[in-house]
Amino acid sequence: MLKAIAVTWLLLFFGDFLSTFFYHVPEHVFGSLHLTTHHSWKKDFRHYAILTFNPQVLLDGILGALPYLLVAVFLWSFSPIGVICGLVFGQFHVWWRHITSLGWKTSQPVAFVCQLLFITTPEQHWLHHQKTNLGFGDIFTFFEQPAKTWMRWLRLLRLHVRESSVTRVSG
Repeated sequence: MLKAIAVTWLLLFFGDFLSTFFYHVPEHVFGSLHLTTHHSWKKDFRHYAILTFNPQVLLDGILGALPYLLVAVFLWSFSPIGVICGLVFGQFHVWWRHITSLGWKTSQPVAFVCQLLFITTPEQHWLHHQKTNLGFGDIFTFFEQPAKTWMRWLRLLRLHVRESSVTRVSG
């Protein structure tokens, strides 16, 4: 039982870490797929996650979930039950963190427990929808500050790459 709990937590932690730092933040800096499918002001959760059959929305979801699946493959031999629980909890959290757009609000006791466990609430995730430079970490809030630092570093890298390519073209 303890092994399954540990594997569940490891899957959620490392999946969130990899998804945040190797997909989500870089996509905000270098890409447009995530921003157009997940952050467009024209859409709400019901539109892009439930009512659409847009392949770009599915691709964004698959790319965001891929790190969790890679971690799941690695952890499977330790505890298949833990992996299944981690993937189920992860998917539940995806749905739960988008309920704000449906008009639902997290109760104070649940918000308090989430704060103690550093779990992203729907209200915190909604902040990310409104201000895309805030609220990183799909599941855990403690990835927020490192993600902001990573984003600043990637933006500097993007600027440096652009400047060096302009210098090569004009030089």
